[in-house]
Amino acid sequence: MAMLLEVDGLAKRYGDTAVFAGVDLAVAPGEFIAILGESGVGKSTLLNCIAGLDTVDAGTVRIEGTAITSLAEPQQALFRRVHLGFVFQAFHVLPHLSVAQNVGLPLLLQRRPDAARVQELLAAVGLNGLAPRLPQTLSGGQLQRVAIARALVHRPKLILADEPTGNLDPATAERVMDLLGRQVREQGAACVLVTHSRMAAARADRVFTLTASGMQA
Repeated sequence: MAMLLEVDGLAKRYGDTAVFAGVDLAVAPGEFIAILGESGVGKSTLLNCIAGLDTVDAGTVRIEGTAITSLAEPQQALFRRVHLGFVFQAFHVLPHLSVAQNVGLPLLLQRRPDAARVQELLAAVGLNGLAPRLPQTLSGGQLQRVAIARALVHRPKLILADEPTGNLDPATAERVMDLLGRQVREQGAACVLVTHSRMAAARADRVFTLTASGMQA
């Protein structure tokens, strides 16, 4: 089976400090992967490197056969727009856009707006009725769910999720993990989840642990 995501020999340094090195990972369509690690070990940096949001010092990342680490920044941005859904730990919602506009932004950037799809995702994450609200009127847990809906609205083939349940109560966290699982199974997508929560990681097909020297199953 062709892999949807292939990471080979990935390494990242900040000055003389190695964040991680020798990271190898292959993820097939329909597969849910979790990467565990303590705070500060480089989990978020690894996701950023996989997405092309951060540069790497060694190694390659291929997504659906495209070596994203070899693309120039404008091409990386265009590739991400279509193929990737990123759930940021810090949300990164746009304060001047409503909830619905934030969620629908990936579709708008692809010039295929779909109000029904936006409402479907808002309902799926439990935000019915909040479409016209601005981000500053929401709680942290609600902002987290806006970020999750935005990441999934355009049906990306690769979902990168950075602590997606960190600001959620247990019941909502279960709902979100169910939604991520459905996206993987029904859309033939792949999900890479980074977390320090073993409960969230237990929902994955495979679990890895990230350390400064690499990644182990």
